[in-house]
Amino acid sequence: MKTRRSDRLIDMTRFLLERPHTLISLTYFAERYESAKSSISEDLAIVKRTFRSRGIGVLETIPGAAGGARYIPSIGEEDCRAFIKSMKTEMSEQDRLLPGGYVYLSDLLGRPDVLRQVGRVIARQYIDKQIDAVMTVATKGVPIAQSVSSYLNVPFVILRRDSKITEGSTVSVNYVSGSSERIEKMELSKRSLKRGSHVLVVDDFMKGGGTVNGMKSMIEEFESELVGITVFAEASFEGHRMIDEYTSLLKVDKVNALDKSIHVSAGNYLEKVFGDDKK
Repeated sequence: MKTRRSDRLIDMTRFLLERPHTLISLTYFAERYESAKSSISEDLAIVKRTFRSRGIGVLETIPGAAGGARYIPSIGEEDCRAFIKSMKTEMSEQDRLLPGGYVYLSDLLGRPDVLRQVGRVIARQYIDKQIDAVMTVATKGVPIAQSVSSYLNVPFVILRRDSKITEGSTVSVNYVSGSSERIEKMELSKRSLKRGSHVLVVDDFMKGGGTVNGMKSMIEEFESELVGITVFAEASFEGHRMIDEYTSLLKVDKVNALDKSIHVSAGNYLEKVFGDDKK
């Protein structure tokens, strides 16, 4: 039964959103909806225009017999700023301050609405980069990595500080913790990452950068390439940070243990992606 245009547009949009970075041929859509390719092309033009105007992403249309459409997720500048502003407000709440100056993030990074936006925002920065895998370290960075990988449509790999029998053979690296300067170890299954991969590193929180630097060393062990580093939040750090090139969505500038106040500002994401430093 031939599908009506209104139904076709809804189903086509859903189909594309669920398969980011995947080329879908016009022939597939034509057979799926029992419609002419010319009609499908008109539908895709509508979807493409809507995605662009609403800041949903980019719909690439590729002509020719082997062509089709590919959805690349993104997020508009206004939505990015609004999200970072809302996170600044929530992270500044007094009851988030933990002993040692740590900021409690587990509730935020356990919310699907926050994780969806974090994934879109981070994926937006690497829209023109080749990425084969997203890497993080267990445990709090896992939901971020999962969200980012879903928008990039690539696997995510998890480094662990203790080996699991279910991981099989592993590769381990030693690294220096940036804040405590202790020697730590992290491991990754040999099956998790292919040699020569282009890897994006993400994490929830960064102080001295030791953990992130450890992941960088692991990438080198796999003869792979580091594409970028993005963290949800960074802390102000007076010592020598082990990582120079990174992106942060938020920055904890100052904490006061006496009145439990936290001052949070936007990280360097807005400047790196949109070319300015408006907070």
